[in-house]
Amino acid sequence: MPSDSDRVSAALRQTVAERAKNYCEYCQCPEDFSPDSFTVDHIKPRQADGETTAENLAWSCFGCNGRKYSRTTYTDPQTGQIVALFNPRQQVWSDHFDWNEGFTQIIGKTPCGSATIEALKLNRPGVVNLRRLLVSAGLHPPN
Repeated sequence: MPSDSDRVSAALRQTVAERAKNYCEYCQCPEDFSPDSFTVDHIKPRQADGETTAENLAWSCFGCNGRKYSRTTYTDPQTGQIVALFNPRQQVWSDHFDWNEGFTQIIGKTPCGSATIEALKLNRPGVVNLRRLLVSAGLHPPN
């Protein structure tokens, strides 16, 4: 059972969500239209002594958070090397990811990006379908 110091307070949860502008910091899905609930992700997992501080938390849809779980590394499908997953507190999303021409698929620009796409299944069918609808409504990609 987590201790009180491990629990994410409502105020900290709100800070993390506002910092992310209510978008998943991994798949860039907006919380308002997400088929998944959103949660706070410990970038460095609690099981690896990750702290419950704003600097170690990311706003994440349940789909990404559930796939990341306690992972911090994954095999880059391009090189076969084990690399660190994307860290939204230390890295810039656009340095590691881009959109395809239709803005429905995330493309990895780096080994970190490619490994994160694979590990978290950032192009899973439900999210791609949601992006397609949001593009047609002029609500995607995020700024």
